[in-house]
Amino acid sequence: MSSRKKSRVSRSSRQRQRAKVQNALNCNTSNILSLSKQINWLLGEADIFANETFHGNVKWDPKQVAFQALVWSFQESRNVTDAFDRALTCCDKLAMSQTARTYPRFINVLARYKCVADRVRERIQECAEQVGGRFWKQDGWVLFAFDGSRVDAPRTISNEKAFCASNYGHGQTAKYRKKKSKGMRRKQNKKNKPAPPRPQVWMTAIWHMGLRLTWTWRFGPSNSSERGHVEAILKEEKFPANSLFCGDAGFVGYPLWSSLLSAKVNFLVRVGANVSLLSEHADIRRVSDRIVLCWPKGKMNSGIPPLKLRLVKVKIGTTTMWMLTNVLDRKKLSKKQIIRYYKMRWGVEVQYRGLKQTLGNRKLRCRNSDNALAELEWSVLGMMAVECLALREQIRKKREEKTNYEPLDRSLANSIRAIRKCMNDPEHVPASNKGLLYELSVAVIQKYNNRTDKRSRYRPKNPDKKPLGDPELTKITAIHRRKLAECGQKLAA
Repeated sequence: MSSRKKSRVSRSSRQRQRAKVQNALNCNTSNILSLSKQINWLLGEADIFANETFHGNVKWDPKQVAFQALVWSFQESRNVTDAFDRALTCCDKLAMSQTARTYPRFINVLARYKCVADRVRERIQECAEQVGGRFWKQDGWVLFAFDGSRVDAPRTISNEKAFCASNYGHGQTAKYRKKKSKGMRRKQNKKNKPAPPRPQVWMTAIWHMGLRLTWTWRFGPSNSSERGHVEAILKEEKFPANSLFCGDAGFVGYPLWSSLLSAKVNFLVRVGANVSLLSEHADIRRVSDRIVLCWPKGKMNSGIPPLKLRLVKVKIGTTTMWMLTNVLDRKKLSKKQIIRYYKMRWGVEVQYRGLKQTLGNRKLRCRNSDNALAELEWSVLGMMAVECLALREQIRKKREEKTNYEPLDRSLANSIRAIRKCMNDPEHVPASNKGLLYELSVAVIQKYNNRTDKRSRYRPKNPDKKPLGDPELTKITAIHRRKLAECGQKLAA
């Protein structure tokens, strides 16, 4: 058969497939078509890639590749190539002719054109804001939490060069730990040398606390600074007005806090003995809710003005904590709100567990560093898309039933299970009230009265984990007051 006849046959088969898809849309909707509608809603009707520049010889459409990548991220497969084959099969059933036809081309597109993932993330953010309703803001605040975690990668040369610390074991902190544990170390270290560090990707995520949805993120090698990632995000992205960022004791320091203030956002972080502050009273026992200054000596000698902050003592559970914020007005941010918001911040830790354990991304599968980053990014995008779809359907269902709903009830495991159920049986046509939308609307956690302690009985205490302690307060002297007057500021009591 000549090549011209082959092209005619393939063209006619594609036309028949498109006609079949259109007929299915006009009658009952199968599982794969229902999933297609939801992904198309996420990607939007307008061309979100109109302002992007791609190579002139590409034969794929960026919107179809984004669709294909989301379906790829939903797959439950041990190998990335098997997941790609299943995603390509789903796209072929929908008569999508401008997708990436081979896995090397597909993963090269995702690794080379990071703008595809960026536009999809921005589009899902818009969808989440539209469907969020009253959960978008809490007491007038748009609440965000930030935290970092590591994801393992295969031990290949490419991944080791990209993600491993080049000075592993030779830094000051490593020498300090080695000195502290000298008596507990093995005596035959020369015979039993430790394994070299495994490659890990450091991920710093910003998480919407009201919607319980991953908002944005940055990746880096295993020795990356999560504070540096947050500063980069603040420079490159914009956040809504009245945003309040909540973090643990790792997000401290004048550079980070000044970056947050420069971005016109507020912050609430836990502090301890890792910070030094200026106050009217040096006795920490006399401080409950007081205005303090963050003014390192280098900044003070350079004439840079201090950061006027508020130090609040709270008790969460049985633990006494110190919280630092730039919101000086107690009416805008009370102690009760501080306690509630810091408890909500724990959801970002649960989100990391969902990414690694529920979605099976504890260890990446790609052996090339660029491909591994693309795999991780689209895994996070897939999780973000699933939770946005589930949030929309659950809010709609509770509104129709006129009952209360909290995003805390949403189950990532049941949501992704509903998506995978559609992909495993794409031709099935469910009943009108038992389709994908119904499965997403009931994808909530199981509620039961738990009367047992979930803490592990066999887990010993970590001797290296020391209490955070109290922040170090220094009483303001005459020199401080003179320098404050030179900057045109004063400390309110």
